[in-house]
Amino acid sequence: MKRRSFLKATLATGAASVAVSAGLLTPSTVLASWNKEAFEAKKVDAGLKALLGSADAADSADVKLTAPAIAENGAVTPVTVDASGMKGVESIVIVASDNPTPLVCEYKFSGAAQGFVSTRIRLGSTQQVVGIVKAGGKLYKAQQEVRVTIGGCGG
Repeated sequence: MKRRSFLKATLATGAASVAVSAGLLTPSTVLASWNKEAFEAKKVDAGLKALLGSADAADSADVKLTAPAIAENGAVTPVTVDASGMKGVESIVIVASDNPTPLVCEYKFSGAAQGFVSTRIRLGSTQQVVGIVKAGGKLYKAQQEVRVTIGGCGG
């Protein structure tokens, strides 16, 4: 390495380090915002009201929740919420009713996106898993009990 290249690289690294430590290069526009109140709520209704404005969701055959009846390992429980038959799906929320913080995740949709989510969630014990779909300003849900043999939340 040549002396000039070494000095340029050292100065650039030093300037970048100073800018990062001073907070000038914080990626504030890239960081995702989240609803802290909803995701830290200890009760299902409180979390849903903070997130969706209401906790009243109607049972619907158009929302299909797929989860195993028995999950041997609660740390990686596969869950699928399929609302592809519904029009105007705005968001899909997954709730684990007895987890310490029951609101697991929220996926937002726009435009012509199809309402379908497949993910893995962590379950602390045997409990109800609820898939809630917001479509046309209304809430619809499907739920299923999942028996957990080894809890995924330290239990």
